[in-house]
Amino acid sequence: MNNTIKNSILSVPFLKSLFFIQNEWHQHGVFLHTLRVTYYTIKAKDFTLIPAALLHDIGKPFSAFKKDENDIKYGEYSFTDHEEVSYQIIKNWPFMSEYTKNIVRYHYLIRDIKKSKKENYKRYEVKKAIWESLSDEMHEELERFLLYDDLGKGKKRR
Repeated sequence: MNNTIKNSILSVPFLKSLFFIQNEWHQHGVFLHTLRVTYYTIKAKDFTLIPAALLHDIGKPFSAFKKDENDIKYGEYSFTDHEEVSYQIIKNWPFMSEYTKNIVRYHYLIRDIKKSKKENYKRYEVKKAIWESLSDEMHEELERFLLYDDLGKGKKRR
């Protein structure tokens, strides 16, 4: 997994992904997407997930990169392991609960398991083991958070 922060806050990938464009699954940049996820979390009165909504993609602009020819063709970015980068940023914040840190760290796990099962079986095995190590309660929390994250994406562009 890629746990390093690559982009500086003044780099083109950081600024473009933060304010303008992510990829085909997101209509908005990371900043507006984050606000939308937070909005839908508040609208659902799911107050325990608000800190995670605000922080779940904090590492995305740092991890934005051009993965393949489609990223180059469409001017988009990939964000492999952005959730781990986000977690690394907040893991030592003493005012943040372990619950929120875990939601941030694992918020993409459900999708990653499905995607890696088709594309990378070794990664799938690692991600599946992580899922199995989490409690049933955390599974439910992650499934609920995924709904807000999806709402925050808007319509697909392509």
